[in-house]
Amino acid sequence: MSGRLYGVGLGPGDPELVTVKAARLIGAADVIAFHSARHGRSIARSIAEPYLRGDQIEEQLVYPVTTGTTDHPGGYQGAIDEFYASCAQRLAAHLEAGRDVVVLAEGDPFFYGSYMHMHKRLAHRFPTEVVPGVTSVSGASAELGRPLVERDETLTVLPGTLPSDVLAQRVAATDSAVIMKLGRTFEGVRSALDTAGRLGEAWYVERATTEKQRIEPLADVDPATVPYFSVAVLPSRVHTETRPSTSDSPRQGTGEVVVVGLGPAGREWTTPEVQAALESADDLVGYVTYINRVPPNPRQRRHASDNKVEAERAAFALDLAKRGSRVVVVSSGDPGVFAMASAVLEVAGEEQFADVPVRVLPGLTAAQAVASRVGAPLGHDFCVLSLSDRLKPWEIIATRLDAAARADLVLAIYNPASRSRTWQVEKARDLLLEHRSPDTPVVIGRDVGGPEESVRVVRLADLDPSTVDMRCLLLVGSSATQWRDGVVFTPRRYPG
Repeated sequence: MSGRLYGVGLGPGDPELVTVKAARLIGAADVIAFHSARHGRSIARSIAEPYLRGDQIEEQLVYPVTTGTTDHPGGYQGAIDEFYASCAQRLAAHLEAGRDVVVLAEGDPFFYGSYMHMHKRLAHRFPTEVVPGVTSVSGASAELGRPLVERDETLTVLPGTLPSDVLAQRVAATDSAVIMKLGRTFEGVRSALDTAGRLGEAWYVERATTEKQRIEPLADVDPATVPYFSVAVLPSRVHTETRPSTSDSPRQGTGEVVVVGLGPAGREWTTPEVQAALESADDLVGYVTYINRVPPNPRQRRHASDNKVEAERAAFALDLAKRGSRVVVVSSGDPGVFAMASAVLEVAGEEQFADVPVRVLPGLTAAQAVASRVGAPLGHDFCVLSLSDRLKPWEIIATRLDAAARADLVLAIYNPASRSRTWQVEKARDLLLEHRSPDTPVVIGRDVGGPEESVRVVRLADLDPSTVDMRCLLLVGSSATQWRDGVVFTPRRYPG
């Protein structure tokens, strides 16, 4: 008896958007087949990774070409046809031996998918089942927060590989549209949208539902940054036209302010509770660097400001909530640690905001993130302080450093330096050396969780201020802190 062939759709990128049936079949299959370019990385396999058993046969189907350029005698089409025929033979050998084969497909197998080329060659020979998946079109619409079609509108799905003039005609004649296969076609697509008079309506969605997702007005996108896995979306016009009659009407009752911490880096460091608050917000308020960490959503209003106007930012957020808006004030790390929670609560005490509810949602701190990279340096009593003298004089900072050093506390030092503050780290090091051994370990964490992450451990005596900037956090050990083989920890039992 032959095996069974399955074309399994995986959705647009988020492994949680894989259907229950797809996950079951992936876990039960004898053979997992997936396409990749010559670099070997496969988006399809990465999506399916959580559902693989680990002992299955894997057939990696590596494209011989990824562009129209080839020296194959049959040209690009000849090379690709030969490739598909070879792949079909490989999978047929497993099916003839009685093995069930799952061919992984991003999105839906029959929606511009590579699986269909195996289906054409094998479905008439072996029992076959196609499992549909969430398309990139649906994923992009969901993440954009805009319906594709409403009422009697029609939706047109177009490949970006069409000639620009043809694209312009199709776009001009439809209500809503999604244009696939951007990448090298992007400039032609943008030109077509402009010619059709619809560039201003278009949105760009890249790698929808993944951690690398990007959403921008299409007119603002740099063509050099556009990958293949992106789409152009012209959402529902009817929805846009009718939205003011509902969304712009005054909200009943008073809104609220929720002060949240995003954690130290990307979305994976943000708690589900904070993510839920961000998703339900009407307005986002915060320092521009932190606001930019939240993916844009066209239905939300974003109010970014400089990092030196905390009281004004707090009053602005509270006023929005007073007028009925659900407002999220965004901080990095934890909002209660050198961040916006205290500023909002202070201004909320004014009589004019007495009826505005304020909630604070915690976030993972930079100190915790840096500590986790080296072990457990915060395993016992520790002190958290900032070296910034913008809001308190250096004399107070020095007094507190001295006191913490005398008390033999581990120190987590925030804001150690900036472009205008270049001498505090040296002063702090020298002050600490009056009470700590030169061999005391100091952890220097920079951009932990981010693309430029670096974590180093040095002796206190070797701490070089020139290697420390505003994106760093320092953890200075106590007399009990141990450092060996790259691991730093402070025992929970204090000596003596």
